[in-house]
Amino acid sequence: MKLKEVIVVEGRHDTVKLQSFFDVDTIETNGLHLSKDKIESIRKLNDKRGVILFLDPDSAGERIRKRLNDAIPNLKNAFIDKKKCRTSKKVGIEHADKEALEEALAHTITYDKEITESLSYTDYLSMGFQGREDSRQLRKVIGNHLFLGECNAKTLFKRLNMFQITKEELEEMIEELYE
Repeated sequence: MKLKEVIVVEGRHDTVKLQSFFDVDTIETNGLHLSKDKIESIRKLNDKRGVILFLDPDSAGERIRKRLNDAIPNLKNAFIDKKKCRTSKKVGIEHADKEALEEALAHTITYDKEITESLSYTDYLSMGFQGREDSRQLRKVIGNHLFLGECNAKTLFKRLNMFQITKEELEEMIEELYE
């Protein structure tokens, strides 16, 4: 499988893992510190070939994702479930199998700050995504179903709007998933 886009990963082990299964080019952030030069390189790559952010499903990965999405418009984002890339002690892209990586890369979404809100926060809360005993489980089920990863309430709300999911679509999904 050859990918046109360049994949942004956190480290060398992620690159080695992806390149063991796919014909891909990567750029490594080498952790949380992103220099202006590295961000500019990613911006240029996005203009030329496109970029997919494929970062670990942990707090460090989310901080890197947020910083890059805020700095560079129209980046594609791939998410992987923590359960699919975990060992007994660590979580990360380098621990996933080929099937989980393919699935995550097949379901990318593009982040755009200019997209209008498709779901109001009031509707989101009224549907039970925050403040209820089962809110965390509901977020997990919907996040995994849409390949958005496991998220806290604020992050899932933001990603649902990024994906332009409406209240009606979300209600149908919940009904279908909980039948």
